[in-house]
Parts: sequence; structure tokens; C-alpha cells
Amino acid sequence: MKQYKPTTQSRRHMSVVEYRKLLTPGVTRLKSLTSGRGNFAGRNSQGRITMRHQGGGNKKIYRDVDFVQKKFGVPGRVESIEYDPYRTAFIARVSYKDGDRRYVLAPKDMKVGDVIISSEDSLFTPGNRTSLKRIPVGTFVHNVEITPGKGGQLARSAGASVQVLANEDGYTHLKMPSGEVRKVLWDCYATIGQVSNIEHNLVVSGKAGRSRWLGIRPTVRGKVMNPRDHPYGGGEGRTQRGTRRPKTKWGKITGGRKTRNKKKWSSTLIVSRRK
Repeated sequence: MKQYKPTTQSRRHMSVVEYRKLLTPGVTRLKSLTSGRGNFAGRNSQGRITMRHQGGGNKKIYRDVDFVQKKFGVPGRVESIEYDPYRTAFIARVSYKDGDRRYVLAPKDMKVGDVIISSEDSLFTPGNRTSLKRIPVGTFVHNVEITPGKGGQLARSAGASVQVLANEDGYTHLKMPSGEVRKVLWDCYATIGQVSNIEHNLVVSGKAGRSRWLGIRPTVRGKVMNPRDHPYGGGEGRTQRGTRRPKTKWGKITGGRKTRNKKKWSSTLIVSRRK
């Protein structure tokens, strides 16, 4: 982490991830794997706001990250570790033996020059990808598939990892970062190791402007609104909530109530819920 001197109130306690170590001389982003994306923050296909507090921010270039890694049996060498503005983790540019280049999620401690491979007989070293039924119990993995061949969907953010607990009856038991234990088909693939940039949760913004740069707009408390705008609104001066149960802006009860769909297909695959 990089700490700043308190030259201003915004700099006081401010900290950022040190990106200088990612710089590889003479290497820039791969243009064939990048593209621009329009800004439709928080809007649906009709242009209506469906998620509040999103919009603005700096322009970003999207990197096409390969979450499937279908290059089975083809070794690849890491050319560079790069920053990706669309995710919290770092990404690695991999040059495969057949001449193809792709971006993949970079695991912790991956270095330029490392060789990775995706196969059924790969070694259990960080960056290698194999099926869950081969991975020893107790191993930490990331970028885990839920449906075979669809690509990784679990444990993709900075510092995330999933622990393999057991293999039985065609399923692998995985312990999620939340503490939940769930079953996944053991034919699904996963990458060995923990996702990079584990210090991401230690970042201190220091000022509201940095949130605006990220496309996060201000959040207004319900109690300071008018009665017509929120169930908590109204009253003279500083008042209490004015309602016994916590509600959303639209009056929907939020506290002490389970929100998971009882008929969700994956409920039968959950061994134990998070504590």
C-alpha cells in the first residue's frame, strides 16, 4: 500500500494500491483484446434508472478477460501483470505456445515469466487450471465454474478464494468466502490459488471526489428527505425514523426478513448457509 503525507485534509489517511510494481518496460495494453463501452450506468434497456447512485466517472477501456481458458494442454507464459479498470483484481497477459494471447485473472504472487496450463494433469501450482475432482482437499481455488464449460463465476474479485472441502457423489464441496458451504459438479474447472491484489480492502479514499471518479454518485439518507420522497422523511429538525420497521424508499420491509427466493434452483446445492 502507498500512504500519503497529510498535506491536505483529503490526503490525511489516504492510501492506494501501489501500481508501480505492475509496470513492465515496453509493454502496453493489448489493443486486440480491448474495446470501448458506452456508459449506461444504472439504466435498463429502456433507459430507466433501475439502480440508484451510479453514473459519471472516468472513461474506461474494457479488457476481454478469458474466464473459460479453453486452451487445454497448451502452456502459456505470463508476459505482463496489468491493471484492469473494470475489476478489483489484476489481470495477466498470457502468450500461449501456439501464438495466441489472452488476458486471464492473475493469482496472488504470479510473476512475469511464469508458465501456466489448463489441463486434466496439470500441477497444483497457482495459475494452473484443472477440474475440481482432481484438486486436493484443503486447496484454495478461484474463478470456479458453476456449469461445466461456461467459465468461472465464483471467487473472481480481489483477494477472493474458495476452499475445497470434500469430493463425493459427483460433487465438490466448496467453502465460500462468506462461510457458506455449497456443492458444485466436480467436472467444473477452477484455477489454483487466491486472486491477486489482496490489499484492495485496505484502500482509503480520503475524499468524495475519488468515488465520483469511479462512477459512484452520492447517497442521500432517507431521514433528511421529504415525506413524499421516503418513508423516513419529514419532521421538525433531527427526528427519529418515524416507522418501527426499516423500509426501502418504496416502503418494502428490509430488516429481519429473508430475501432469497425459496424456489431458487441452487438451494438444494447449499450444504450449510453462511453464519
